[in-house]
This record gives sequence, structure tokens and C-alpha cells, in this order.
Amino acid sequence: MLLITLKTLVLGMKNKPKRNIRVLATSIKGLRNANRNAPCQDHSCHATNGKNFVAVVSDGAGSAKYGKIGARIVCNTLVDLLKNEKFEDIKQKTYEAIKVARQKLSLHRLNKKNLNDFAATLVGVVFANNKGIFFHIGDGAAVAFTDENYDNFTISPPENGMFSCETYFYTMENWKENLRFVPFKGHNTFVLMSDGLTNFSFNGEFNEIEKRFLQPINQYLCNEPLKYRALNALNKTLSNPRAERINPDDKTILWAKCL
Repeated sequence: MLLITLKTLVLGMKNKPKRNIRVLATSIKGLRNANRNAPCQDHSCHATNGKNFVAVVSDGAGSAKYGKIGARIVCNTLVDLLKNEKFEDIKQKTYEAIKVARQKLSLHRLNKKNLNDFAATLVGVVFANNKGIFFHIGDGAAVAFTDENYDNFTISPPENGMFSCETYFYTMENWKENLRFVPFKGHNTFVLMSDGLTNFSFNGEFNEIEKRFLQPINQYLCNEPLKYRALNALNKTLSNPRAERINPDDKTILWAKCL
């Protein structure tokens, strides 16, 4: 009996995913919400303990009464449900996970009429065995690149409506039509962000990385071993007065690197 137990334990250890990923994430309340004494509406979540690395960033709509709740529920739900799924099935499983998040909102004690009060965007990544895929509804953005080669990258850009201030939310009835997937292979660094940072991180057409912003951040985070110092530097960068003048929205960044 003891031999069988030890054998099972050893096999379990062998089957456990071997992954060394460093992740840093932070959210900063924007000047717009600070001036009206409202909370930061952004949320982020990630998991490194499953078959897949999964990370999600969501921006609760400022016009939604419970946007922060919508952002938190979709992040936590997608990370929990996708971290152990087969990578080949991720697209279908992402649809199913968003349905679960929407169902949670429909049953939420604060839901009175529909899901509009919980409106939130989402951008996320699933990565396993050197392959990854971004999933995305609305604004916000994601980029994956290789080591410090900022010319070898894959971007999942924002999507807005007819007007620059109009975007899409997973709480909309037509959310499936606005869910996008961007696959990639070989990259080992991922950055997810809410829309408060997109105009800092890319050129106007969203087909090039803004190296003056992302390069120093990536280099610093790669070389700073102490998490508290790295987060402190990130927070100062996102909340400096110049950044607030350029974009007063909440700002969330999630940085992850496969070591």
C-alpha cells in the first residue's frame, strides 16, 4: 500500500506542469475617478499553477454602476476555468467561461434589470508549450514579444465603435460578435493593459510598439528582483502627473515573463 502511494505521488509530481513565470500587476485609480471620489474600476487576475498560464485584465465602464464588480467577476472566472483546459480547446472554452461570468452577473444580488450595470471590457492571454492566444472584447490591449527584441511582437489592439469613446463589453447581448482571438508562437513576454495605457504603449495605428514606454518598463522589471520595488516603480510611472494629463482614466498593467 505504501509503495503504491509513493508511486502515485511520484507520478503526480512528474505530471505537474513545470513553469517559471514572473508576473507583476498593478492598478492605479485615474484622475477622473479620483476627482469624483469613485473607486478604480479596473481589475486583473492570473494563474501560474495550472496546465496553462492565464492572465486577464478588465476595465469596468465608468458609466456602469457596478463596473468594478463586472470586471472582477470576469477576470476571476476566466482564469479559474481556463487554467487547466486543453490549449487546443481554448477558443470554445473561452466562450463557455464568459457565459459562466455572465450567468454569475445575472444571479448577482445587485442585478435589478440587465447586465448593463456591470459593463466591462476584457483582454486576456492563455499560454502553454511555447504557444499563446489573446482573447479580447473592447478596448484595452495586449502585446507579446520575444526577450528584448521589440521588433518581434504580436499585438491585440483595442476595438472601438463609431466614436473613439465607444467600445464593447462582455455584458452586451452581442458580445460573441465582438470577441476576438489573436494567436502567437515563440514569444516569452506578455503585457496586458486597460485602455488608460494604450496610447502610451503603441503608435497611433496600433501596429508598432512604443519603445520609449514599454522598453524601459520591461528592462527594469526584468532586472529588478524585489517585487515591492518593481511594483513601487510601476505605480510611480503610471500615476505621475504627465501620465494623468495625457490620460485621466484608470490604468492597469500586467507584465509576465517566462524565465
